Amino acid sequence: MSEQRRADNPLGYEKIPTLLRKFALPSVVAMLVSAMYNIVDQIFIGQYVGTLGNAATNVAFPITTICIAISVLFGVGGASCFSIELGRGHKETATDCVGNALFGAAVSATVYAVLAGTFTRPMLAFFGGSGETLNYAVNYCKYLVYGIPFLVLGNVLSNFIRADGSPKFSMVCMVSGGVINIILDAILVPYGGVEWGMQGAALATAISQVCSFVIASLYIRRFKTVEFKLSAVRLSIKRIFKICSLGLSNCVNQLAILVVQITMTNQLTKYGILTYGEELAHIPQAAFGVVIKVNSMLISFFVGMAQGSQPIVGYNYGAKQYDRSKQTFTLSAAICLLVASFGFLIFQTHPESVISIFGSGDAEYNAFAVKTMRIFLSMIMLNGIQMTISNYFSAIGKPIKGVILSLTRQVIIIVPLMLILPTFFGLDGLLMAAPITDFISFVLALVLILVEFKSIKE
Repeated sequence: MSEQRRADNPLGYEKIPTLLRKFALPSVVAMLVSAMYNIVDQIFIGQYVGTLGNAATNVAFPITTICIAISVLFGVGGASCFSIELGRGHKETATDCVGNALFGAAVSATVYAVLAGTFTRPMLAFFGGSGETLNYAVNYCKYLVYGIPFLVLGNVLSNFIRADGSPKFSMVCMVSGGVINIILDAILVPYGGVEWGMQGAALATAISQVCSFVIASLYIRRFKTVEFKLSAVRLSIKRIFKICSLGLSNCVNQLAILVVQITMTNQLTKYGILTYGEELAHIPQAAFGVVIKVNSMLISFFVGMAQGSQPIVGYNYGAKQYDRSKQTFTLSAAICLLVASFGFLIFQTHPESVISIFGSGDAEYNAFAVKTMRIFLSMIMLNGIQMTISNYFSAIGKPIKGVILSLTRQVIIIVPLMLILPTFFGLDGLLMAAPITDFISFVLALVLILVEFKSIKE
């Protein structure tokens, strides 16, 4: 790497802790605020609509998961391509990465929004909705689908803004939308109450997503490392393929989460009926929905750390400064482990306090929610490291290994366990599937990263 290129970009010479603080902190804040979209909805719905509303948001959650899958495919993939090409000194190619990622994201998100709006009820039924829970979920999604293109494009732009060296602006985009969502939820959900509260929460989310996108779009003509013009938003099959290959690991991870969500929701419905009867079958759905939303805060922290470290890892790997790339990974993984350990202690010692934030229920609901939190999240300490390893492979242009890790954790192990264990242990078997999977996938990820570091050293 030439001294001139080192001087051009601080990613190549500034201290790693300083860079991580500069890039990862805004990214973490942005991801946490993004996660708050669903959590704030869940809190207000739990307080003003009740456990049926909580169960319905769990059924509808896959709609958002698919949005995130599209976002990371083009956002993380495009930003990784952007950073690697900048590290190599190819500014024109880096500009192409931005344009093609935005084009692919816009087309994909629009098509998905139309499909989700047209086939809302059958989609939600496939996701595990039934009876009154399904009706509540349909009401929730009626307005939610309008925000899909804006959610996707806003997230994609945020990835590029961060990779361009403006992580604080990226954070402002997400935080602004989150604050607007909270304000609108506080107005629309209590006003709507049990009857219209679900639609009010969805409308608040959609409006806030539009606001985030509008703020992010203001950056388009302000790129610092490249000269970007709207004419660059075009289709190049070769460039799209490269972007998608780099974002594939993260996308597969989200799609795998989708498979798990659908399998879990359907199994909860089946064994909820067997355990509690038809009338109270929504209890496991509601409890699991709350635990998943709580867990999403930690997952968002891990993803924020991964996205914040991605420009540093990708640039230095592209510039053949492998020690700096490795140091970034190590520090990121250590921070994730520390935060996850804190979360583990809270979930194990004070689950009742956490669950009460999302509204109250009867004794059976509270008991199952506490059990779900303690068992399902018992191996959460390992998740941050596993996800950091998976994202590291994407950042250095080796997405296949990241895909393998994602599929192992999210599909290959956990889905069979969810189908088999409940036949022996009932609902408890569903909860046990997650910690078993977390441990096995962590061991595999550790082996792959150690092999990678040995290869780099040689």
